[in-house]
Amino acid sequence: MVEIRELTQADIPSILAIQKVITKGKVSAEWGKMIEEHVDDVRRPGFVALKGGKVVGFIIGEEKGEGFGMPRSGWLDMVGVDPKMMGGGVGKTMIKRLFEVFKERGIKNIYTSVKWDAVDMLSFFKAVGFDRSSFINLIYKL
Repeated sequence: MVEIRELTQADIPSILAIQKVITKGKVSAEWGKMIEEHVDDVRRPGFVALKGGKVVGFIIGEEKGEGFGMPRSGWLDMVGVDPKMMGGGVGKTMIKRLFEVFKERGIKNIYTSVKWDAVDMLSFFKAVGFDRSSFINLIYKL
C-alpha cells in the first residue's frame, strides 16, 4: 500500500527522475518549471505517492472555470508512476485522492487528454472509469 500526500517543492527532483525514466530521459526545463507552478496553487491540486518514504508516483490536476459550453470542471493534467511500481494500484490510488478533492469542491466532471496511440494510457484511463467526452481537442500550428 502507498501513502498519498500533497505535492511539495521537495518532491520535484523525485518527480523529474520518474518522468525521465518514463520518457527515456527527455524532460525539458520548461516541464520542471510547470511542476513548480503547481505547488501551493489551490486551483491545481497535486499529490505524490510514497512507498517506504520514497516518491513512486505523482498526479497533478487543475480546476477550470466555465468556458466553451463546459461547466466548471476538473482536469487531470498529468500522472506518472515509477515503472517498477506500475500495475500495483499506485495510479488508481492517486486518482482516487485527486477525484475526492474535486468532489469536495463541487466539481462533477473530470477531463483529461491522451494521444490516440498511447494505448497503455488509454487502457489505464478506461480502467479507472474515464470515457470519451463530447469534446475534441483541436490544434492550430504557428
